[in-house]
Amino acid sequence: MLKEYKTIKEVAGPIMLVDNVSGVTFDELVEIETQTGEIRRGRVLEVNQDKAVVQLFESSSGINLEKSKVRFLGRTLELGVSIDMLGRVFDGLGNPIDGGPKIIPEKRVDISGEPINPVARDYPSEFIQTGISAIDGLNTLVRGQKLPIFSASGLPHAKLAAQIARQAKVISAESKFAVVFAAMGITFEEANFFIEDFKKTGAIDRAVLFMNLANDPVVERIATPRMALTCAEHLAYEKGMHVLVILTDMTNYAEALREVSAARKEVPGRRGYPGYLYTDLSTIYERAGRIRGREGSITQIPILTMPEDDKTHPIPDLTGYITEGQIILSRELYRRGVFPPIDVLPSLSRLKDKGIGKGKTREDHADTMNQLFAAYAQGKQAKELAVILGESALSDTDKLYAKFAEEFEKRYVAQGEYENRTIEETLNIGWDLLSILPKSELKRIREEYLDKYLPEKGDE
Repeated sequence: MLKEYKTIKEVAGPIMLVDNVSGVTFDELVEIETQTGEIRRGRVLEVNQDKAVVQLFESSSGINLEKSKVRFLGRTLELGVSIDMLGRVFDGLGNPIDGGPKIIPEKRVDISGEPINPVARDYPSEFIQTGISAIDGLNTLVRGQKLPIFSASGLPHAKLAAQIARQAKVISAESKFAVVFAAMGITFEEANFFIEDFKKTGAIDRAVLFMNLANDPVVERIATPRMALTCAEHLAYEKGMHVLVILTDMTNYAEALREVSAARKEVPGRRGYPGYLYTDLSTIYERAGRIRGREGSITQIPILTMPEDDKTHPIPDLTGYITEGQIILSRELYRRGVFPPIDVLPSLSRLKDKGIGKGKTREDHADTMNQLFAAYAQGKQAKELAVILGESALSDTDKLYAKFAEEFEKRYVAQGEYENRTIEETLNIGWDLLSILPKSELKRIREEYLDKYLPEKGDE
């Protein structure tokens, strides 16, 4: 029999203080019955002797301190997991919102998850093809990696996220692939865009969607990524699937964390975010990876909008410390009509060397990648020089590099929203662009690959 308490002492925003409690544990689920019989839910944030601090999942308005009852349920926030979740849309707390039947769970799992034993981790080493040249060719995504996308307000990260979710796959044909997509604090219009896009392209059949809207409770936003990762862990480690988890937008998640921290009157850290922001983000990001002896894997692409386009803001800054690189979107490329506006020079995938080469992508991948980076950097420099000193100040080789940089943005970085390039197509476009330059300039590519892959016009 659950104990009921009528000892609510105080309610402040999403936080409630309950007095004279016993046997209550941290993270325990709570039911609040208002004087009208309405049930609201919450969880225990803190226990101090006979006092419990409860975080509400719904609004606190209309709760009468004297007439409302509080019940502690003796269990933590759980998600009922099943293979039947594929093809379904849920809210941020795991309730179906697509009009379909309720999921009959195979088991119920605590959404906080179990940390992966570092010794049991396997090294990420298998290429994931996203169909986007700027990622596949230059900042390769590897199975089991966490590779965030740093965007900014007004840039098309939602379209890019949908494109990756539609197109991503592991090249080896026998692999079962799934996408778990979690959206936090987005508008109804954005949620509708994702759901319709997944349905229209058929990507929904291998996807699970968790949608937390901007007008949903703040606390639900904190649970949403953990719900998604709990579902992903079941599909990966119990069902042997390769799961790509896309989390958007982590900035909204961190804002929710800050709001709850302020309501608890905690001492703020940098820019008002709680001092434990790094630790909290790591409990989400570190749930990616591969486990020795298990077939499946979890690869993560968290997406965040940098406030004021500032890379040193706490959210992108701390995310960069925990994850293995970053894909950076550029406002300048976006203004010029380039989609996706990926700025390849400051972008980085720290594990790219592990997922490319013979038997994974193609033998010439590493060499061409290095050469494209170097040529694009030199071409951008030449273009900047031309702006300052005039084009006549450039040497003939500099003019070729400037032309290369222009063509590179037009043909390699830019591609259609529904254009899905194989890794061979991406590499061939790279070779085609390198043929703009004299063969003597291609110093980073082995002679054997130049003879085998460089188009004829490069030999003039």
